[in-house]
Amino acid sequence: MNTNACAVSGPVTGPVFYHRPGLLPRLAVCLTLLCAILWLCLPGAARGEEAFPLDFTTIRLGDATCVVLVVGGIQGDEPGGFSAATLLATRYDIQEGAVWVVPNLNFPSIIKRSRGLHGDMNRKFARLDESDPEFPTVRRIQELIRHPRVALVLNLHDGSGYYRANYQNYLCNPARWGQSVIIDQDGLPSGVFMGALAQEAARVTAEVNQRLIKPLHVLHVHNTNTAAGDKEMEKSLSYYAVRQGKAAFGLEASKEFPVELRAYYHLSMVESFLRQAGVRFKRDFSLTPQGVGEALRANLGVSFAENRVFLPLEDVRPAINYLPLPKGSPARAVTSKPIMAVLPCRDRDRELCIHYGNRTITLIKPDWREMDHSLEAVRVTVDGHEEVVPFGRVLDVAETVRVHPQEGFRVNAIGFDSGRRDESGLPLRRKDFAPRFSVDRGGTLFRVEVYKNQSFAGLFLLRFNAKNARLAKGRAILPDRPGPESKLGF
Repeated sequence: MNTNACAVSGPVTGPVFYHRPGLLPRLAVCLTLLCAILWLCLPGAARGEEAFPLDFTTIRLGDATCVVLVVGGIQGDEPGGFSAATLLATRYDIQEGAVWVVPNLNFPSIIKRSRGLHGDMNRKFARLDESDPEFPTVRRIQELIRHPRVALVLNLHDGSGYYRANYQNYLCNPARWGQSVIIDQDGLPSGVFMGALAQEAARVTAEVNQRLIKPLHVLHVHNTNTAAGDKEMEKSLSYYAVRQGKAAFGLEASKEFPVELRAYYHLSMVESFLRQAGVRFKRDFSLTPQGVGEALRANLGVSFAENRVFLPLEDVRPAINYLPLPKGSPARAVTSKPIMAVLPCRDRDRELCIHYGNRTITLIKPDWREMDHSLEAVRVTVDGHEEVVPFGRVLDVAETVRVHPQEGFRVNAIGFDSGRRDESGLPLRRKDFAPRFSVDRGGTLFRVEVYKNQSFAGLFLLRFNAKNARLAKGRAILPDRPGPESKLGF
């Protein structure tokens, strides 16, 4: 990467999540504040998402003077872009160079599957009134774009049909945006890092066109010639970056594709730009539509109460009932992906919904409890071996597990009906659990909760051998919710 293009690092505003060497990229997490007690104190009509503000996150990968900034989710109904940005943020290891990823720029619109709850955010970068609800978000991303270390900006979009310079048919014509690399002009002044915009875009399309799934998917460069009078494009994020002297490109995958194919093409384009920028990287999944789909479905989880409660969500049931959660102070939910959020359910009083992109994947009916912090773990004997199990862990069980009695504490195995108030010391086997109480649809995960009197200490999960479980079929959790999509593009 041409490090002479950038100045010394300056401050970055807004929440920034740092990727530290030695941590697996898939463990990058973002925090969503759950002001539970405030919500409980509000009247029903007031318990809305206003009390749970959704803010975008900036995830830093690698360490270098020059930075590639990748933005997804500026329009909430374009899941290919924010899904690809999420995988870049959580499943890539940047070995040389630096990449900053904003996967969820317009997070409220992502949750609502809306192009823009307060109008199109990608038309707010020229002039914007301070009264606009999105004014703070737009100003903060503008400050990030202007950061002296940022040298290249990639804005990820999903566009309708297939862009073609000449009219071919209804789906393939100049009015479409899909399968294109957008530039605002041919180039920037000499000396600007990757400033030969048309040439850089042509190299990317040529490279990605070697990896097409079908010939119809061919990519083209789309020059909007914004400065020549395109009033709409003058308001866009990419043109704002160009006006700051930064190389900027809009990457468009077609809305004709399912989300995993959109994200495949997005990541193919992003990787090509990264190579041109001198960034070296590794990812831990195969760059194929199937590999991308598997990566989007994997590693879904949420933890509460300082990890005393952890829920894997890859095969979660539609609802989790009477989950003990702390009351008396705001709870913090830690999600495994930055396009996940835990929010009050709309029109469902006192329930929490877990969102993954456009999709609500489960709802939680909390059992609000006082917390006891005097115990961090419990002793168990699992399949003949003694272990110490911290709260928040998933414990694999082939046959039997017993929780050792602990003075002053009681154990409640959810779905195991022994008739006893304290189920410590009892053998717990898969056949003794009612399947409808499992956390997952496959009937393998069951909660074991620990209490001190009426206060909740924490829980861990039993995951019984898969050979004893029925398999949940036909359900794949992806971050998009099917439905009509706008024919608009960039």
